[in-house]
Amino acid sequence: MVAVRKVGKYEVGRTIGEGTFAKVKFAQNTETGESVAMKVLDRSTIIKHKMTDQIKREISIMKLVRHPYVVRLHEVLASRTKIYIILEFITGGELFDKIVHHGRLSENESRRYFQQLIDGVDYCHSKGVYHRDLKPENLLLDSQGNLKISDFGLSALPAPGVSLLKTTCGTPNYVAPEVLSHKGYDGAVADVWSCGVILYVLMAGYLPFDELDLTTLYSKIERAEFSCPSWFPVGAKSLIHRILDPNPETRIRIEQIRSDEWFRKGYIPVRLLEYEDVNLDDVNAVFDDPEVGTTC
Repeated sequence: MVAVRKVGKYEVGRTIGEGTFAKVKFAQNTETGESVAMKVLDRSTIIKHKMTDQIKREISIMKLVRHPYVVRLHEVLASRTKIYIILEFITGGELFDKIVHHGRLSENESRRYFQQLIDGVDYCHSKGVYHRDLKPENLLLDSQGNLKISDFGLSALPAPGVSLLKTTCGTPNYVAPEVLSHKGYDGAVADVWSCGVILYVLMAGYLPFDELDLTTLYSKIERAEFSCPSWFPVGAKSLIHRILDPNPETRIRIEQIRSDEWFRKGYIPVRLLEYEDVNLDDVNAVFDDPEVGTTC
């Protein structure tokens, strides 16, 4: 008989995902029966790549951002060699896959996802958190079809030798022009641009800026050179043009998006979870374990 592997109160099952520095396993809380996703990081790898501070920051961010449209981090555990990040288990896959399999979404469905995205992103901003890599691959869907923003940089950690573009700016097609100019930028305003690109993709089924040659891609983004398909409703078209404004000073802000007529249709603001006292002690304990220093 195969022995069941346990980490704390969690029974560990199959691998459901793999990144450069982490494996994600399906696990079950033996006390509550709840399914969770367990991200397993190897301590020595983290130390070798000098990623401790970055990962500590990402975990702290996810603990701070407790919102119905953000993947929830339950807790962080550690052994001598591994760090275990216990996350909400999301069953509906990526929004990206939905677009790939079904093509463009209806106006109402696109708007509903966009409303949820804006709610989640606005909450992150209220906590001083800027995602900087918003794209359909980082938006998951739960069993009710609600959006869950994921990946606050934990798995988007490039291997040595890989261009740092992703970590510093996000994914080229979704990135705001001011981020490309490397002159410093407002994280909230840059995130809004990415949300606009996502709305376009939901409704069109393809990207507004898509060139194989990066130089051409960047110049199109910098000039916001794109056109909306004929089937876009006037309201959506006008909102997208206000979001994909290449000038960050005049680009529409989230509070203005919220009062936009097209956006408001059928909009039900999310009810926030009860106030929780966020405790970062376990994060610090995991990383400040004296044994970590000895493995360098």
